[in-house]
Amino acid sequence: MAAANGDASHGGGGVPRPTNPMVTPLLTDLYQFTMAYAYWKAGKHLDRAVFDLYFRKNPFGGEFTIFGGLEECIRFIANFKFTEDETKFLQSVMPTCEDGFFEYLRSIDCSDVEVYAIPEGYVVFPKVPLMRIEGPVAVVQLLETPFLNLVNYASLVTTNAARHRLVAGKSKNLLEFGLRRAQGPDGGISASRYCYMGGFDATSNVAAGRLFGIPIRGTHSHAFVSSFMGLDDITDKALSSSDGSKKCEDFGSLVQNWLIRIQESSSLHGTFGETNQSELAAFTSYALAFPNSFLALVDTYDVTRSGVPNFCAVALALNDMGYKAVGIRLDSGDLAYLSIESRKFFRAIEKEFEVVGFGKTSITASNDLNEETIDALNKQGHEVDAFGIGTYLVTCYAQAALGCVFKLVEINKQPRIKLSEDVTKVSIPCKKKCYRLYGKEGYPLVDIMTGEDEPGPKIGERLLCRHPFNESKRAYVVPQHVEELLRCYWPGTSSNPREVLPSIQEIRTRCIHHLDRMRPDHMRRLNPTPYKVSVSTKLYDFIHFLWLNEAPVGELQ
Repeated sequence: MAAANGDASHGGGGVPRPTNPMVTPLLTDLYQFTMAYAYWKAGKHLDRAVFDLYFRKNPFGGEFTIFGGLEECIRFIANFKFTEDETKFLQSVMPTCEDGFFEYLRSIDCSDVEVYAIPEGYVVFPKVPLMRIEGPVAVVQLLETPFLNLVNYASLVTTNAARHRLVAGKSKNLLEFGLRRAQGPDGGISASRYCYMGGFDATSNVAAGRLFGIPIRGTHSHAFVSSFMGLDDITDKALSSSDGSKKCEDFGSLVQNWLIRIQESSSLHGTFGETNQSELAAFTSYALAFPNSFLALVDTYDVTRSGVPNFCAVALALNDMGYKAVGIRLDSGDLAYLSIESRKFFRAIEKEFEVVGFGKTSITASNDLNEETIDALNKQGHEVDAFGIGTYLVTCYAQAALGCVFKLVEINKQPRIKLSEDVTKVSIPCKKKCYRLYGKEGYPLVDIMTGEDEPGPKIGERLLCRHPFNESKRAYVVPQHVEELLRCYWPGTSSNPREVLPSIQEIRTRCIHHLDRMRPDHMRRLNPTPYKVSVSTKLYDFIHFLWLNEAPVGELQ
């Protein structure tokens, strides 16, 4: 994947720096530094800690999530080092802390940190660690806020994109148009990246295209159409044929001749009258500029009475010169009706003038689309080939945040638990291994967590899977395939081999593949079936032993 320009973009171990230069060790909450100082002051800063990063509930009322943001986390720790200016700033805001602490900060990096994670782009579920981070407690504590910042939005918007892909279907092109409505430059860049990972085909964001190699798409706006007064605005109307064998000196006249032919044709006669000539001039100008990729926005004035006929006149003139127009975009009105009427017009053109394939001319729809509107269009019936989606996609309008958390589960090999009156907020203690168990039909059945030292599930062996907190929820599983989920992405001082970070295209393919592998009832929009997340019997017993051991016993007076 492309990174920022120049050698300065690469840091520790040849791993590029974070895409956003604002992602530095200071991108954290103050209390991470106050805790680090307290650890250091107490002589505990080198204690070996294990933290889990996970979420508690799937977003958007669904029953799945897509994991995003891992690569940026690895970029961050590979280049984790305080600069002198950063250290001096911390001294200025923490004036009561001893100088020795800031010398300690100057010395640290993440060479002794280990990161194990589920591969980016996987379908993931609540409670299962997306990442397990091990290392000196003070250092790992400083990673909490930046890791959560890098994973929360990335996973949320990737999931949102995947949900739009599922509702649109595999055959439709999905275009991310959200840059102008995104939450600032970083929101726009991140949205383009993770929407592509989640199954979108292209973005309008040129910077994201350059940074990540995402296909970029775009045509023109209503302003371009309304800026023309007539064909006289075009000074150079000449167009050479696609093969260079001939040249039309007045392409505008060729367009006008085709418009007259369409008006007088037997199958289309009376369907429209005079079209808007400024729109016709705009389309002609755009076609002269981009004869190989002409796609027109047809709703500036009137779609059926002007936009579509004008587009067809220009498209047929291009056809005479050996070019094939791409299609139209609808940005307002009744998209189902207008797409159907446009398709009828295209098919009539194909039949009337014997232009093979014209009936299949692409129709793109935009205009504040979201999951619900695409689902409604599907139910009504439509002829849209591509959807341009912006605001609701990139802002994750339906849900503001995913809610990932970062919890201590072990320190100095002693398991730790976080208790709460809300059982959903009780953490699952100890360093764990995580597995995905598959059934006879090839679908995942359940994710199971075990203690690190427990033997893993085996193919064909019956295994009791237990809900972490509800003793009556349990089931036997005989897995036909077992997949260990956590892989080593940053080995620290261990001898574990390090996973290679894949390209964004590989992550996108992986995401689509894993969505296809899930049972359809887990993925449906309405009343999806919850996916089962479980623990082994041994881990279940230990959770409840530790719970009872740590919870204070009340006393009745």
